[in-house]
Amino acid sequence: MNQRQKEGWGRRARLCLLAGSIGLFATHASWAGAPLDPVQAKAIGQRLWQNESDGTLSGLTAWNSGEEFASLGIGHFIWYPAGGRGPFEESFPELLRFLERRSISLPEWLRSARFCPWPNRKAFLSDANGARMRELRSILAATVGEQTEFAVERLEGALPRILSALPAGERERVEKNFRALEATPAGLFALVDYVNFKGDGTFPTERYRGEGWGLLNVLQAMEPGPALPSFRRAARIVLERRVENAPPARHEERWLHGWLNRIDGYR
Repeated sequence: MNQRQKEGWGRRARLCLLAGSIGLFATHASWAGAPLDPVQAKAIGQRLWQNESDGTLSGLTAWNSGEEFASLGIGHFIWYPAGGRGPFEESFPELLRFLERRSISLPEWLRSARFCPWPNRKAFLSDANGARMRELRSILAATVGEQTEFAVERLEGALPRILSALPAGERERVEKNFRALEATPAGLFALVDYVNFKGDGTFPTERYRGEGWGLLNVLQAMEPGPALPSFRRAARIVLERRVENAPPARHEERWLHGWLNRIDGYR
């Protein structure tokens, strides 16, 4: 077993422990490259879903006021309409391709869509009970395990990108912070949740006034001491800074309380 396989197995083992720690029925961990056990994936996915939208069915298809994109699935994966590209990394089309690789049958309108088929928030909300929206929610509710695998896969790809984006002198400390977090189930969940919540921090347009808010930025801001409390404090600083730097028209202060409550849940 090579080092990457060992690390992948270890992450899944700790996710298995996390599933047990939140009161659901975890079994053995999967080997690197293999899907998570369905029960593990459901347990972790339920918590991701709870963090994003209180575990509600309607929360699987959201379009927040003031945003230029739909937020879909348990991780509120971003999907832009045609001509609506914005600064945030789009992830929902990647999820659709992931589901297809997992042999999930998608309807033709979804499989062939290059962009979010609803052109704006008004159209999206007006179609809340339409046939396509109901079908989309049904697919998302039935694929919580697969979406969780996708979220874990995003984390597994994040660290190499983070390290390559850093000055050489910062890489060792940031990697040490990452490794300290992934060594415990709660710390590993914080990594999985945060990278799907605010990205890995390497996307060049995810900046306000030159400062980002992704996982990279939180790992940079961590101070010496126990990893998880340090991560919570650093995430709070990074998110408060994001709101301070945000364009006033976005009114991001309306989301800050919920964001900080989410971070406080990393225990």
